[in-house]
Amino acid sequence: MKLLLDLFLTFARIGVMTFGGGYAMLPMLQREVVDRKKWSTEEEIMDYFAIGQCTPGVIAVNTATFVGQKQKGVAGGIFATIGVVFPSLVIISLLAGIIEAFSHIQWVQHAFGGIRMCVCVLIVNAVVKLFKKAVIDWKTLIIFLVIALGSFLTPLSPAVFVVIAAIAGIVIRVIEGGKK
Repeated sequence: MKLLLDLFLTFARIGVMTFGGGYAMLPMLQREVVDRKKWSTEEEIMDYFAIGQCTPGVIAVNTATFVGQKQKGVAGGIFATIGVVFPSLVIISLLAGIIEAFSHIQWVQHAFGGIRMCVCVLIVNAVVKLFKKAVIDWKTLIIFLVIALGSFLTPLSPAVFVVIAAIAGIVIRVIEGGKK
């Protein structure tokens, strides 16, 4: 029961302290789950992000579910998932009526503009950290560049790029295995 409560509280803290959606939560998820709690390795958390990106739902919620399930099975997945969404549910419920009344005020609009810029920085920070861990040689750099260009230049679903990258990774490892 102690671990279930710890999962709930850890993910609730992540949920309440991050703004801007799932990608903005990535640095805090990594700090809490990998660095502090040691519930996952950096490689596992990157895999959770990748799987969470191409499955239905919010990436942070999916990642919480994966981490919770790894730690304590289905109950752990449920507690971690409820933990990460609980703060948002409470805050949005409280703000829903208020925000409409104040959204026309100039300083409120400026505050939201500033928050959006902060969220962009948090997302770029997460991308840089993931890039440093994922792009480890020239082959992974080529996969990165092809997928980045494809996602910028085509309307294909991110799931298609995940499948393409997975196939490329498998092909590269099979070819490398054949050379040894």
